[in-house]
Amino acid sequence: MAYRSALVTGASKGIGAAIAAALVAQGLTVYALGRSESVLAELAAQLGDRLRPLVADVRDHAAIAEKLSGKEIDVLVNNAGGISTVRPLHEQTAEETEEGIALNLTAPLQLIRMLLPGMIARKRGHIFNLTSTAASAVFPGTTGYGAAKAGLSQAGRILRYDLAGTGVRLTEIAPGRVETQFYLQAFSGDAESLQERMYSHQRALHPEDIAAVLVNAMKLPAHADIAEIIVSPTDQAIGGHVYPAASG
Repeated sequence: MAYRSALVTGASKGIGAAIAAALVAQGLTVYALGRSESVLAELAAQLGDRLRPLVADVRDHAAIAEKLSGKEIDVLVNNAGGISTVRPLHEQTAEETEEGIALNLTAPLQLIRMLLPGMIARKRGHIFNLTSTAASAVFPGTTGYGAAKAGLSQAGRILRYDLAGTGVRLTEIAPGRVETQFYLQAFSGDAESLQERMYSHQRALHPEDIAAVLVNAMKLPAHADIAEIIVSPTDQAIGGHVYPAASG
């Protein structure tokens, strides 16, 4: 594989941690970005020397640029994101709306802007934007989140025109429901309620499923790029409001 290094945002848990582990297994040096130094240290202890903790807030692109100074990044995985509340836009605070856009749209665009010049100069690179089925389907109470993810999705389509002929690939992965702690803040920290409402009665995706999809897309020949992927649980109808329980 031509790729030697990767930056994975939101790497301390869930999908990000699974992707970091999968990329390390492929022989890449992975800069794992997250806010918790202790959690990243535990991940490094599990995965070995190829996992390099990078403690920073994903929205602080200047600090990230400083920490990565002099390092070549071949693969950027824009995984970090969040949703602090699931309720109509007019019931949110101004701060909640601003945070959602900054985290889910502005931060990944800034990292792409920052790392693309090096990828283009080396004529190799792969950007992965993890969006959501909320980018194209209607889920009540997710106006800001869905808008930000839709914006990132459209940004990817435009970037493919800008990058044609450069050797840099861009893949959007839009997962459906994945069993993680992603919605924990929206459930006021009630992990038991989250488990009961979201994951106990239907088969959700697992973080390792998303990591496997990403690695398979990355391992395609350099002339082939999977532009957009929707990864859905078998038991989930994307955009619908009925999630039938699995039989058997």
